[in-house]
Amino acid sequence: MSAKDGCGHHHDYYKRRKFYYHVMAAIIALIILILFVILLIYLILRPTKPTFTLQDITLYAFNISTTTTTLTSNLQITISSRNPNSRIGIYYDKLDVYATYRNQQITLPTMIPPTYQGHKDVNVWSPYLYGNEVPVAPYLAMSLAEDETAGTVLVNVRAIGRVRWKVGTFVSATYRLNVNCPAYITFGNKNNGFVVGPAVKYQVVEGCNVDV
Repeated sequence: MSAKDGCGHHHDYYKRRKFYYHVMAAIIALIILILFVILLIYLILRPTKPTFTLQDITLYAFNISTTTTTLTSNLQITISSRNPNSRIGIYYDKLDVYATYRNQQITLPTMIPPTYQGHKDVNVWSPYLYGNEVPVAPYLAMSLAEDETAGTVLVNVRAIGRVRWKVGTFVSATYRLNVNCPAYITFGNKNNGFVVGPAVKYQVVEGCNVDV
């Protein structure tokens, strides 16, 4: 191979190297630009997770059996959700609501129909929650009986689902939504609630913990 051929190979090598360098620089610049646009959109829109409020609970049945260690609890709740964003809409693709006592689920999940929540909008749902003769751990049955005797039971209303954010025509990927609403139910003194036929309605108006 002549010196001229060797110089030609070196020249091609440096040309390819320079080309790859420009390609990598262009890719890095594009990634930086995309990240900058995402950051700019975030700073302009400032997406905020929705706020949930448990407004009331209507109690139809709440009976613990210490002999069979089962709990029957039938209730209706009113829960509201507010979208605090002025430029972002929220799709609720799936939302299951149920009640728990000391982290044990005591009702079946009730599904809220999929819905879209516009800017600054408020949605209100009033699902029924049913749990007939749900088995509970013996220690929970004793604890619940003691709480009823004391006059106050802490029940948590939970909602688990999936949401998406909408900005203009852009719709984001799916995010998991977890909502936890504590509610104190009083027993023995119906003056703390409103008698509605066979049920007692309690005004709660408790803010909920929301994780997205």
